[in-house]
Amino acid sequence: MEVEYTARNVRISKGLRDQAKEGMERIALILGKSASASIVFSAQKRQQIVEVTIQARLHTIVAEGKAETLESALRQAVAHAENQARRRRDRRMAIKRKPKLEKELSATPAARPKTRPKSRPAQPVADDSEEKPVRAATKTRAAVVEPHIVTSGEAFALKAMTIEEAVKEAELRDCDLLVFHNPAGELFVLHRRRDGQLELIEIP
Repeated sequence: MEVEYTARNVRISKGLRDQAKEGMERIALILGKSASASIVFSAQKRQQIVEVTIQARLHTIVAEGKAETLESALRQAVAHAENQARRRRDRRMAIKRKPKLEKELSATPAARPKTRPKSRPAQPVADDSEEKPVRAATKTRAAVVEPHIVTSGEAFALKAMTIEEAVKEAELRDCDLLVFHNPAGELFVLHRRRDGQLELIEIP
């Protein structure tokens, strides 16, 4: 990391430079070596002041330390700058994790529609003892569909989108059903189940 030193009414000793260099190297491990820093040493009456400004790729960090000696003021300023750098790094990592979670939500239920056609041909072969469970299942499906009646404008996405984009669109619209097609022209239905999980259905 490139560091620029400025002295105002004070003298910057070699020990201060070494201390500042060590602190900037720690921060460079967090923000990257492309960041640059500016350190200003100054004095007001009996108080020593150190101002640290770090310019990273996407943001700027400003920290200040005040103490009776320049060494203590520099230590405070570097510690504040390092804490800010860690917080910004943790925020970036948290934001990057969100799309991965959305992919898992959309990808996990995708295999379910493939198992449904296998169970349907078995229904005509079933004996009389299996008729009651089949009727009960039909009633359950009707009960789920009735409260989720939506207009076509709410359920259909006009533009082509990927599965990840469809998940975000469903969250943005706050809807339980979204019909969309991907750039290849394949048609899908994104459905939110009662447990809150998203279910992806591929329409042949």
